[in-house]
Amino acid sequence: MPEHSVGTRDEWLSARRELLDAEKKHMRRGDELARQRQELPWVPVEKEYRFETDEGKKTLAELFAGRSQLLVYHFMFGFGFRVDERNPGCTGCSFVADHFDGPLPHLNGHGVTLVAESIAPLEELHPYKERMGWRFPWVSSLGSDFKYDFGAAFTEEQQRDGAESNFRHVDQPLPQREGMSAFALKDGVVHHTYSTYDRGVEQLMGTYRTLDLAPLGRNEEAPAAWWQRHDEYEEAADDRARA
Repeated sequence: MPEHSVGTRDEWLSARRELLDAEKKHMRRGDELARQRQELPWVPVEKEYRFETDEGKKTLAELFAGRSQLLVYHFMFGFGFRVDERNPGCTGCSFVADHFDGPLPHLNGHGVTLVAESIAPLEELHPYKERMGWRFPWVSSLGSDFKYDFGAAFTEEQQRDGAESNFRHVDQPLPQREGMSAFALKDGVVHHTYSTYDRGVEQLMGTYRTLDLAPLGRNEEAPAAWWQRHDEYEEAADDRARA
């Protein structure tokens, strides 16, 4: 553990009260950002997308499952990044997805459906989902332009010639990226309301919010440097011990 300043209770209390003022400002700023996010214009989705689900083929509107709001996590799986037979799912996306099941009843009860989508056959998603112990809906967008149209995958031409990635031009984007897109269903019309990528998906990761309360915080040299799939931490610790 690194060296850290040590003080009296009175010194701590004085510093804590000062920090509380900063925390309240930060929270109010977060409230304002949420308001601005919700005021973004809604864009009608005119293209017809179809997904393979455990209940058969579904349209984007049908993914709402009778609710008015839909969050779709763009899960990097198999295509376009380093994988092996045991680990076809992205480590970071797996970390994010570990946070989905707990809030799911609360989201559903508040009119929000959450699903993950990947460019992979449904039968390839099932074994990994079972291994991870996840219950949230995970659908296949294979054969659809969905992930490409919403900025989470790029064609070979785009990878070569450049494309807009995270709302700015990138000369050579990767084949896939993590992200989340939000949709609203109103009067039978699906609207795209929001998308976020890169560190924007930290909004879905309660683990980071909890680590920010711990004495050493995130304690990372760089994001993703310490991440493991949740069933790999013990093995990784053993590897470090042997090194």
